[in-house]
Amino acid sequence: MVDEILWSLRSACPIPSRLSPYADGVQEWLLELLPRLGLPLGAEALHRLDRAGFARYAGRLYPDASEPDLRTVSALFTWFFLVDDACDGPDRLPSEQIRALRRGTLTLLHDGPRRRHPGFGGPLRRLLVEAWRMPRRRMPARWRLRFADAVGDHLDGNWREAVAKESGRTPGVAEYVALRRATSAAYVSYPLIEFVGGRALPDAVYHHPLLRRIGELGNDLLSWYNDLASMERDRTTSGGHNLVLALADERNVPVERAAELVADRWRDTMTRFQVQCGAVPSFGPALDDAVAAHLDGIANAVRGTIDWTLESARYPVHPHP
Repeated sequence: MVDEILWSLRSACPIPSRLSPYADGVQEWLLELLPRLGLPLGAEALHRLDRAGFARYAGRLYPDASEPDLRTVSALFTWFFLVDDACDGPDRLPSEQIRALRRGTLTLLHDGPRRRHPGFGGPLRRLLVEAWRMPRRRMPARWRLRFADAVGDHLDGNWREAVAKESGRTPGVAEYVALRRATSAAYVSYPLIEFVGGRALPDAVYHHPLLRRIGELGNDLLSWYNDLASMERDRTTSGGHNLVLALADERNVPVERAAELVADRWRDTMTRFQVQCGAVPSFGPALDDAVAAHLDGIANAVRGTIDWTLESARYPVHPHP
């Protein structure tokens, strides 16, 4: 039933599907890079990473990126997925280790690779050093701070979720939706739109209330779609941290009915997303193209998540009937 919902929402999505022509080549490069950095990946683990297709995910979100820039964002995406696997699942890191990981990560992003933090080392650190080198060199300080803030918020969300799981406390719907906006890493992906486009928006524009609201809606759309796809896995590992499960618990309805309610919520949110995108004012001829690219990037994040979810072996979605 959930598979049918996922495919129906894909059909209902008005955002066009896009994919970088470099995606598959970058995927091959990625599989060569990771062992060189010392990640303990045998043939089976590399095969799983290949079938997950993180470079194709990045290629769907940034279809116009140059090949070198797509390598950078694909390496960053891989880092975040590896961190996500470490923070979520049956063998997840304790909350205190997640907090140490956050401190070490922010030290690297703010101060560069020369300064080390005891809570963050090894292959994961080397991967982030490699992926961060070009954005740190090329982007202005305000953009680097913006990106680091988003990463800090994401890892803080992972920590807060881990604390809740350790205590056995399940979230209500409103609490979960707010927390999910941090754990999804969508807010980390948005500044990368500016990186691949080569231009950072002024803070006053990037944080404009309407653009922030559009980013929030886009985050919800991709997060809730992911929750539907990962619902069965999350029933055993998430401690209720899934919108379908939170809704089923709060409304005391079967999970199957909750999945339908999430789908209805997704459709309503997509309608609001389109309306809000159409209401963005002009910021002047010097900025309007960059703002349009930012909005397209948020839309690509929504559609790219849908398409990648349906093709990646990370999610056991059956082919379209």
